[in-house]
Amino acid sequence: MRNVFLSLALLVTITVTNAQNPEPIRVLIRCDDIGMCHSVNMAAEKVLKTGMPVSMSVMTPCPWFSEAVEMLKKYPNVSVGIHLTLNAEWKQYRWGPVTGAAMVPSLVDSLGNFFPSRALLYGNNPKLNEIETELRAQIQKALKAGLKLDYLDYHMGAAVQTLETRAIVEKLAKEFHLSISRYYGESDVEGGYGAPVANKLDTMLTKLKALQPGAVKLFVVHLGLDSLEMRAMEDLNPGGPRDMSRHRNAELNALTAPSFQQTLHESKYRMVNYGMLNREIGLENLKRPPTE
Repeated sequence: MRNVFLSLALLVTITVTNAQNPEPIRVLIRCDDIGMCHSVNMAAEKVLKTGMPVSMSVMTPCPWFSEAVEMLKKYPNVSVGIHLTLNAEWKQYRWGPVTGAAMVPSLVDSLGNFFPSRALLYGNNPKLNEIETELRAQIQKALKAGLKLDYLDYHMGAAVQTLETRAIVEKLAKEFHLSISRYYGESDVEGGYGAPVANKLDTMLTKLKALQPGAVKLFVVHLGLDSLEMRAMEDLNPGGPRDMSRHRNAELNALTAPSFQQTLHESKYRMVNYGMLNREIGLENLKRPPTE
């Protein structure tokens, strides 16, 4: 009987302790479009210099990819992913496939560039074997450049437009021993990109403070500097925010603001990246999200 009482007392103690010291809220910040242009890379480096664990998704077809590689190699706190790219959305700034237009003709326009939207891409009846060829080449290019990769995600959602293309992404993740963003059951937190420029910090800080324990909380952010380079870019797709460079710069400022950084370092939060999740949860536990 004494052992029973001891066991009950221990159980009560553990329960009370757990209630007083709940598991910290896991926060994962994923920065997209790295390598897209110089201004994005410079903004990304400001985040890397904070030292916090962060995930950054690289666009290998873009002209500033090489600069991104040199930068990312310097920071041990970053988990690098491939931002699988099948679109080029800027009017004055175009790019095409890593494999070359002749290898994947169904993926490109008459000038050999990716289409600006998913609708135009899939309206051109892209061939599945060409999508797989191009996406594999993008991963291989990053590996040949010396990047250590942890995960895949997808620019503008184009690579997971259909069940067939999603299956290609899953096949490549398995082939290269990578995870896929949102396949660890992450809960998306709508970031501050849609908020007015002046309200970015308040918006992101409010959302951070409102988080509750449970699934990993995923903030997807789009960084940049309010530079002449980025001001010259015009989105060919409707719906993008006006003054794009100011929005990206404001998101950078919010993410690196002392108040946001101080809140992230409170004991109730734990910063993670995809490399950490790969080790802690394991690639064998990846699961296709029910809806996106």
